[in-house]
Amino acid sequence: MYCARTARRGLQWLSIIAQPSRRSYITDAEVAEARQYCVEQLRKSDYDSYLIRNFVPRFRQDAYDALRAFNLELVRLPELVSNPTVGQMRMQFWRDAVNNTCAGRPPKEPIMILLHKVLTGLKETYTDHSPNSIKFWMLRIINTREKYMDNRPFTSMGALEEYAENTYSTLMYSTLAALPIQSMHVDHLASHIGKACGIVAVLRGIPILASPGPPIKSPHGNEVGGGRSPVLLLPLDVMTEVGLREEDVYRYGPQAEGFQDAVFKVATRANDHLITAREMLKNVQAGEDPGHEYEHQGEAEHNYVDDELESDQTNRDLRQGFGVLLEGVPAGDYLSRLEATNFDPFAVRSSWKLPWKIWRSMKTHQI
Repeated sequence: MYCARTARRGLQWLSIIAQPSRRSYITDAEVAEARQYCVEQLRKSDYDSYLIRNFVPRFRQDAYDALRAFNLELVRLPELVSNPTVGQMRMQFWRDAVNNTCAGRPPKEPIMILLHKVLTGLKETYTDHSPNSIKFWMLRIINTREKYMDNRPFTSMGALEEYAENTYSTLMYSTLAALPIQSMHVDHLASHIGKACGIVAVLRGIPILASPGPPIKSPHGNEVGGGRSPVLLLPLDVMTEVGLREEDVYRYGPQAEGFQDAVFKVATRANDHLITAREMLKNVQAGEDPGHEYEHQGEAEHNYVDDELESDQTNRDLRQGFGVLLEGVPAGDYLSRLEATNFDPFAVRSSWKLPWKIWRSMKTHQI
């Protein structure tokens, strides 16, 4: 689960929003400082990504770091805001920042400075490259995060999968676009892996979100807002099916009737997406049809020059972008540890084997 930063840094955003930058020139020193900032944020608050970044092509690590740090900022926003209006202001800041950065006018914000450097490099290397695809994916993430910033429940398993597609899968699309890789088959793999990651993120967040959040404090230590109310983000249709009540989880934790059954059903869906991705990967690497149609083919930004399977090009794309697909390894590792606890998220502990599993996955090109 991502860590929330202090309220002091959160309050600094108002001054940043009020003083947007219109400059387009960024110094090497600013880029180096921005790179250090992004990597440090991943090391402290998103260690899975911090491990995976080492397996992304070195010349594209800046893109991975910037996009993952960007996602991290959006993920922890609900922990920082004292009311919905402040949350909307911060989301609008990121929306404006993405638009301005893609237009060559990055604000004085480290993530956008590093992203500007990435976009400039892509334009210099690929003269026909447009930042519109990356911008499209980043704005989709912002819009989806803003919609669910109040931790509203998922009405169904399908709603949870849609959320995962529009956040974690979309984050992978944006990273692939920055490599750049434009492959229907790689996007298809990213879709299933991202859905698994999104579902796993919800499961991993249960022990924290099902407990009341700490009160929000000012830099002087005074309480400026009440803590977050406990929430349970398991799909409502699954909870109804197993007879689980939210208040029972808040009161009894994992001993609540139907709780572990509900977690099992949700975890099974995440595992199904990983199984599908593994089968697809095996087929595509063998030069065969992936096994089923890509359900998002034809949607915005999912347009490809040639929809037919070209084995050589597809395998080149897989090799170049496999570091991005490694996101499935921490998800699979968590699901294994969750199963070992009889589907009790409160009892899952960290995995010391994860770095080795990521390395092995990269060496074997298997998820």
